[in-house]
Amino acid sequence: MRQDYISWDQYFMGISLMSAMRSKDPNTQVGACIVSAEHKIVGIGYNGFPRGVSDLDFPWQREGEFLETKYPYVVHAEQNAILNSTGSLNGCRIYVSLFPCHECAKNIIQSGIKEVIYASDKYAGTDSIRASKKMLDASKVVYRQMPAMQLRVEIGNEIPENDHAE
Repeated sequence: MRQDYISWDQYFMGISLMSAMRSKDPNTQVGACIVSAEHKIVGIGYNGFPRGVSDLDFPWQREGEFLETKYPYVVHAEQNAILNSTGSLNGCRIYVSLFPCHECAKNIIQSGIKEVIYASDKYAGTDSIRASKKMLDASKVVYRQMPAMQLRVEIGNEIPENDHAE
């Protein structure tokens, strides 16, 4: 049996990171993957405009008048994964490339998800993230940061010398 296969966490975080690559946001690409206790994917999403809203006709700017920025229009990855889910999310875990904001935390809690595994906590310390963690703690939703994954490329059976996977 192979000994160098990836863990479930690596697998589902990889899917989350790959989903983020679908985002057309020029600044922040976020992906989410919701998984059942049986290791079945029940929802996937990435940040972007709602279905039917043109990526070309709405703004991607981060600054300016509120209605001229992306903020009133973008659906976050976690929200899309929940909305795209195929069944009950009770007891599921969600893998996200970026720690969820306070709005997504509310959706995660309400949907019954019990664990958040995240790659980056880029906005730690902001009011949104502090509120998110306060709500997640109060509702007993566990969250943990996953160590950075290193991807490696195998050529045949050889791993390039400068590539050290952990």
